[in-house]
Amino acid sequence: MAQTTETSSPGTPSAGWPSQPAQVLSPAVGQEVILSRSGLGDLIAALRRQEYQVVGPVRDNGVIALGPITAADQLATHVSDWQNPGEYRLQESDLDSYSQYVVGPDSAKRYVFPPVMRLFRMRVQDGQFKFEAGPPDPPKLALLLIRPCDLAALLVMDRVFSAVHRCETDLYFRRARQQMCIVVLNCTRPGQNCFCESMGTGPAASSGFDLALTELSDGFLMKVGSALGVRLVAELHTRLPLPAEVELAKLRLELARQRMGRRLDAAQAAESLQNAIEHPHWDQVAKRCLACGNCTMVCPTCFCSGVSDSNDLCDGSVSRTRSWDSCFTYQFTYTTAGPVRSSVRARYRHWLRHKLCTFREQFACSGCVGCGRCITWCPAGIDLTREAAAVAGRDSAQPSQAAAGLRS
Repeated sequence: MAQTTETSSPGTPSAGWPSQPAQVLSPAVGQEVILSRSGLGDLIAALRRQEYQVVGPVRDNGVIALGPITAADQLATHVSDWQNPGEYRLQESDLDSYSQYVVGPDSAKRYVFPPVMRLFRMRVQDGQFKFEAGPPDPPKLALLLIRPCDLAALLVMDRVFSAVHRCETDLYFRRARQQMCIVVLNCTRPGQNCFCESMGTGPAASSGFDLALTELSDGFLMKVGSALGVRLVAELHTRLPLPAEVELAKLRLELARQRMGRRLDAAQAAESLQNAIEHPHWDQVAKRCLACGNCTMVCPTCFCSGVSDSNDLCDGSVSRTRSWDSCFTYQFTYTTAGPVRSSVRARYRHWLRHKLCTFREQFACSGCVGCGRCITWCPAGIDLTREAAAVAGRDSAQPSQAAAGLRS
């Protein structure tokens, strides 16, 4: 049970708060409290005092991206996004809200699994190889206002890079995750390509976070998810929520579940794809797919990579670098006998089956979190939910009228 003591406010409460003495809370894990909109800046300050580099959603070259911030006014607001298959654009909004947009092309993955990273550097000295440097030390990051689907993707990547499922553990990933703080913003306004509700990854986060926020009209209902979250709340001006505020947050999340832009029967898709190696629909997809790899580059759970070696003629050192790769490239499965998957048909089939079917065999979870990025950023507008439904012999669910009205 929360312990409360009445005290003077460390700051000026925002409009709409009850006219009662401020309460400093020492909540337990699972406790819900109210944080004012101005309190978001206090949260950022508290994270920075604990030497976190704070990363949150910002406007960057016409998209919502995750970028470094030092103050709340750097976060993207007064903006909404429009997403359809192969379409993305930002629109100005009159609402001072962080919930009018969903995810952009990048995700938290690049902060724990960098697109390009030096694995080691060495030189020859006295006839022997001498190691000079390995991977850099990961920064101590706080991911602020990331969406539940991106948190779910990080939990999937935990499985991918854990020693339980792989012979080797990625040390950079493990160190980055061990010292990471995660503040989730639950989705109350899903996008046209979102289907996290179908995948069980949203619109509300259920675990894996330090703090989870649901945006209300003049603040946030904030749930504490860890001991770190308890320590952070102790530094903030918070109060206990009113019953009406708790109900409003639940209502907004329930409406978000009903207004998903896409639907997918994940269990049925996995079963049908298991036995669809020679399904004729793969030929239809191959006629549209450009094999550009956009879907794998924006996917928050794709983990394919390649390594390259290089030498520096100036200092005589050699280095090995790891870079993201894509199973859509012709060279990805190239062997001395040629590529294993030489056709676009084979490569798309492999990708879709891995995301929704065979990923479960490897890591005991789905490789898709329903973020919709692969649909939005496919230049051909290929919709994963439609293709999975077509292979299953069913019509894919169209966006509901409620979802269409919400985004119009």
